[in-house]
Amino acid sequence: MTATGGETAPGFASASCRVRAVLDRIGDKWSIYVVDRLGGGPRRFSELLRGIDGITARMLTVTLRGLERDGILTRTVHAAVPPRVDYALTPLGETLLSAIGQLVTWADAHLPEIEAARAAYDGEDDESPCPEQAAG
Repeated sequence: MTATGGETAPGFASASCRVRAVLDRIGDKWSIYVVDRLGGGPRRFSELLRGIDGITARMLTVTLRGLERDGILTRTVHAAVPPRVDYALTPLGETLLSAIGQLVTWADAHLPEIEAARAAYDGEDDESPCPEQAAG
């Protein structure tokens, strides 16, 4: 399949599979948050963990390793006591910032429509997926 819904030629099947693997990585919700946070400059693991609501230390570790493997970020270990590790976007990773920004802008602009569609679909009027909104 192509992005427009058409069929992919048989010779491109392996390329399509590789593209899907890349999109799975950068389209993952945690990867988007990590790239967004690193857009402000290098961060330590603990800063990322505190700054991404809902992520566990294990999931952050898995996400960081995957993004490092794909060349999206770098991991720098500083010889200090205690040891310090910084994560930063690579030039390749920085190219994702505008796309992620566009997605966030789109979601923000269309949030009322999406919430209305969800409520209509679910048959409910006032369900909030965010616990902090439900409490407020």
